[in-house]
Amino acid sequence: MLSFAALTLRLGSTGCRGGRRNLATIVSGNKTSQLVRERLKEDLDQMRGQFPGFRPGLVVLQVGDRDDSNLYISMKLKAAAEIGINASHVRLPKTATEDEVLRRIVEVNENLEVHGLIVQLPLDSINPMDTEKVTNAVAPEKDVDGLTSINAGKLSRGDLGDCFIPCTPKGCMKLISQTGTSVAGKNAVVIGRSKIVGAPMHDLLLWSHATVTTCHSKTTDLAAQVGRADILVVGAGMAEMVKGEWLKEGAVVIDCGINHIPDDSKANGMRVVGDVHYPSAKEKAGFITPVPGGVGPMTVAMLMENTVQSAKRFLKTYQPGKWNISYAKLKPQKPQPSDAAIAHSFTPKTIGRLAREVGLFSEEVEPYGTTRAKVRLEALNRLKTQPNGKYLVVTGITPTPLGEGTTTTTLGLAQALGAHLHVNSFACVRQPSRGSNFGVKGGAVGGGYCQVIPMEEVSLHLTSDIQAVMAANSLVVDTINARVLCESTQSDKVIQNIILDQYYLVSLFQNLFQLFFTLFTRKVCGIRPIGIFARFYLINSFQTPSKQLSGYVASEMMAVLALSTSLGDMTRRLARMVVAYSRKGKPVTTEDLGISGVLATLMRDAVKPSLMQTMEGTPVFVHTCPLSDIAQGNSSILADQIALKLVGPEGFVVTEAEGGAELGMEKFFDIKCRSSGLHPDVVVMVASVPALKMHGGGPALVCLSNFCLQNLTLLENGCNHLKRQLENARAFGLPVVVAINTFSTDTDAELGLVCEQAKLAGALEVVPCSHWAEGGAGAVALGQAVQRAAETPHQMNFLYDLEMPIDDKIRVIAKSMYGADDVELLPQAQKKVALFSKQGLGNLPICMAKTHLSLSHDPERKGVPTGFTLPIRDIHANLGAGFLYPLVGTVSTGAVTHSYEPAQ
Repeated sequence: MLSFAALTLRLGSTGCRGGRRNLATIVSGNKTSQLVRERLKEDLDQMRGQFPGFRPGLVVLQVGDRDDSNLYISMKLKAAAEIGINASHVRLPKTATEDEVLRRIVEVNENLEVHGLIVQLPLDSINPMDTEKVTNAVAPEKDVDGLTSINAGKLSRGDLGDCFIPCTPKGCMKLISQTGTSVAGKNAVVIGRSKIVGAPMHDLLLWSHATVTTCHSKTTDLAAQVGRADILVVGAGMAEMVKGEWLKEGAVVIDCGINHIPDDSKANGMRVVGDVHYPSAKEKAGFITPVPGGVGPMTVAMLMENTVQSAKRFLKTYQPGKWNISYAKLKPQKPQPSDAAIAHSFTPKTIGRLAREVGLFSEEVEPYGTTRAKVRLEALNRLKTQPNGKYLVVTGITPTPLGEGTTTTTLGLAQALGAHLHVNSFACVRQPSRGSNFGVKGGAVGGGYCQVIPMEEVSLHLTSDIQAVMAANSLVVDTINARVLCESTQSDKVIQNIILDQYYLVSLFQNLFQLFFTLFTRKVCGIRPIGIFARFYLINSFQTPSKQLSGYVASEMMAVLALSTSLGDMTRRLARMVVAYSRKGKPVTTEDLGISGVLATLMRDAVKPSLMQTMEGTPVFVHTCPLSDIAQGNSSILADQIALKLVGPEGFVVTEAEGGAELGMEKFFDIKCRSSGLHPDVVVMVASVPALKMHGGGPALVCLSNFCLQNLTLLENGCNHLKRQLENARAFGLPVVVAINTFSTDTDAELGLVCEQAKLAGALEVVPCSHWAEGGAGAVALGQAVQRAAETPHQMNFLYDLEMPIDDKIRVIAKSMYGADDVELLPQAQKKVALFSKQGLGNLPICMAKTHLSLSHDPERKGVPTGFTLPIRDIHANLGAGFLYPLVGTVSTGAVTHSYEPAQ
């Protein structure tokens, strides 16, 4: 550190000559600021040593293009670059509105890479601007200018260690300290009371134990007030207003003024002076700051110091790759209350707070009340360079009618990883359908102390995604019925006018071009084209129950929603949905009907995942609800993709595959993973003692009282089913961890038997879990097990090659997943195989429409059925979703089936 002598310059001799006193000592802001910058460089080197690659971030926000503002900003950017601060300049045009400025400030507030934000004043806009409102929009923890009301209030209260001090007053205090003058007990006078200099300067001096007087334009006998000052700080904005003869002998004078006065000797005709008359003041003051070269450089240096200080505060709570998130503490009760009572006993944090905790920006979140929100897909674009986290899929053995607890385990595992193991974790589950809400299973959003809350909001309308699908579905059905009615009752001329006026010209430019091209060529050839191109000759859908058609369309739309990777992808998928056939078997798509764009508009919000939280405050995406028996049975790709980016490379995303492993998990890998390009790291297989007893020959589970008594023989027989499902899971090349969803009726002997049998069958680890009764604490061991499993070498593979013939792909699934001896394609299915192969659809994946209550096609056959042939009665094509789905046995999909000849 340089000595004080190196910071000051004597204007006269050290003694008196000829009766003259010593001239004032110049307190150089240039030299002091340089020392500050050197110290800040050392601090940043230490930061980078502890956090490699880390750099404090500073943003200067400017409205307009004032020359003086540009000069000040260039000085700040130059100083930041010299020290090693990553500074950027954001300039908004003069036409910017107050709302635009506020939105930009919010963006910077939420950016974790920015630690300081300066709003350059004045705001040079042609629109009205509330400077106070704009200034206070800056987050207090990033307000390195110290101008927000919160920081000003803390300074006024004396909380100097918990606020940012405005840069000019802070620089003044540094310069005063350089003189060696003790502030305590001194008489200090501050001229000026601005929020930037005068008022905070008064507070700083006061809390440094000076006796402070603030003077201003209304102060009488200003000279007398100045004459009592041991320390004088002037920031009045009036050129050379303070005269030397006013000063107390030996006073410390800090001149904050910057004024321009005429001077013919200067090239630009102006000279910069302060608020103090320097020639006379230096004759009487003990210490004085020059203008320029005094307070100005210190202001910039203090801005850099505040930015570095902000970065240090950030790093105190910052853990690389870890969220700064708060978790709720559970206090499980005995006996355990109902799910509804438990859910109502917790107050969730606001959705805005949760979004900030997991790294989402305000502009990326659309709140639906205070506890749920849609997440815009722009978040995925922002995070596209972020590495993905670990990806877990939770599946189960073939469930009982009451379910197997895969959703509860998904939520419990996420709670354990986040709230107890302090790892970023995100759960992704399907939205419950009305069948789950009002059926035997109750709400399908977990249970016990592993639920998504608030219960009513997630179980009923949530964010109206299902309602959007229903509206889009109704549009398709009504359009088909209207088209059939129109074609059956109107002439070609009327249909032509309707289509040309309302359909082609408005909806589909591509079909418009094709129509006119065809009309022209056919007219030249003398062929009448209207009947061919205006009519679809649809099969009369009035003969098909609308409810049946509606169920088919709605099912595929939900599948489309779940498999879409963007809004554009969803739009394209909806356009190629086949929703009807002509009498000759020609498929008719929504694009042919001219409604694909309208469908996309109806579902534009439904494509955004819905953000909620578990009972312990961990984040959950609840999105889409395709069924596992007639669709793919998984939550959406977009929910998984966004969650994987948000958790970071060390975090975990826990997603659910509904139904048994042979059904939901197989479709998860062969359909969802093919569409998303994502590869999981671990499979979690959920099993329970009561369900295994059912598979061992016990009656179908309708209440726990059926299985309260220990029966190891029944359980051991049921473990054969678990072994079969473990084989199914291991067929995809990933480590499998078995989670035993425990019940109060389970005995140690029963749990020990399941653990032993699962390990013999190839499970990497087997963990009994009590998350239903204890929340995340009951799944900590499971969380640790999946952490270890995720580190084991693995390579995911698909069950079949897409280029295989359709019937061979069906046969591979039936034999390897269900244990069938073979498959039997009934006549209608054989026709479809030939048709789809001819149409070029043979390379689509297979989505088996099969009962979820058995490995076979017969829901009554539990355990491990053998010696059966799987009957395929028909095959349908969901071209929007992008898969073929064979109908196994008597399973019903609500699909419209037509007998037709293949289109020529």
